[in-house]
Amino acid sequence: MERRNFVKLMGAAGLAAPAILASGRSSSAQDKPTIALIPGLTADGFYVTMHKGAQAAAEAVGAQLIYQGAAEWNVSLQVPILEAVIAKKPAAILIAPNDKTQMIEPLRKAHAAGIAVVCVDTFIGDGVFQTGAGDADFPIAYVASDNVLGGRMAARALAKAIGEKGKVYVSNVKPGISTTDQREEGFKLEIAQHKDIEVLETQFNDDDANKAAAQFQAVLGRVPDLAGVFGANLFSAGGTANGAKQAGVAGKVKMAGFDAPESIVAQLKDGTFELTIAQHPAEIGYFGFMSAFAHATGNPVPTHIGTGFTVMTAANIDDPNVNRYLYKSE
Repeated sequence: MERRNFVKLMGAAGLAAPAILASGRSSSAQDKPTIALIPGLTADGFYVTMHKGAQAAAEAVGAQLIYQGAAEWNVSLQVPILEAVIAKKPAAILIAPNDKTQMIEPLRKAHAAGIAVVCVDTFIGDGVFQTGAGDADFPIAYVASDNVLGGRMAARALAKAIGEKGKVYVSNVKPGISTTDQREEGFKLEIAQHKDIEVLETQFNDDDANKAAAQFQAVLGRVPDLAGVFGANLFSAGGTANGAKQAGVAGKVKMAGFDAPESIVAQLKDGTFELTIAQHPAEIGYFGFMSAFAHATGNPVPTHIGTGFTVMTAANIDDPNVNRYLYKSE
């Protein structure tokens, strides 16, 4: 894929929508396609912020954005929403699939209907697309953070916070979710380099903060010398933090979070979290939408676009260049 053309397209979008297309075609329905965004779930500041980025892209190019999702992370809820969106026949669908295997066939229906698929945040298959191999390579692009690297970054910081020794565990959602699988993978790869740290069994919370809190207290009851926890997403980290507060060990059991809701500011300042890894969901939404728009208007796009991280700590959270990456709740 010709990345230079895509980058040129992105730059033009920031100036004026009519400047997007270098072909000189007059504006038409084809130039202003309808593109849908289906988030992993709607009740999450991460996806609220992603929606804002996609909307900004839509406004920049004068295209229409459809936003529709479920309130819970659940394949059985996401599939009928996807089917309803397919029936609207958009030019492309941006989606954060709830499962990397179970969502392959439902998304293949969109592909078969001539609708381009862009995976944002999470992916299907192995996340490597347009190779001509495998049964899940049909999406045109994957736009997301490097989640293995993010997990490694969290592990390094947590290891330092606990003095390079002790027992830790990962609070995760459920197996089969591409992003959180990779964050756990990166965390464990990095922690393996710290020989005096023992990683306990992962606790899966089904994206339920209350369950994550209860699991923390159960682990602490079995392992009173627990040193640290890595929360692999917003609800895992937030729920675990609540469990620590309820148990009276907030700040004593060190925590590294992943994702950055606005509530994280107070939790960093009071020592509940040592750090959190903030993704840039607005960028994911923006570049995801622009990838779909470029494809729909006859321009080549990269098959993978990586977005950045910002490491948030008590020492830097008041810096405007850092807290601008907090996820917006509305």
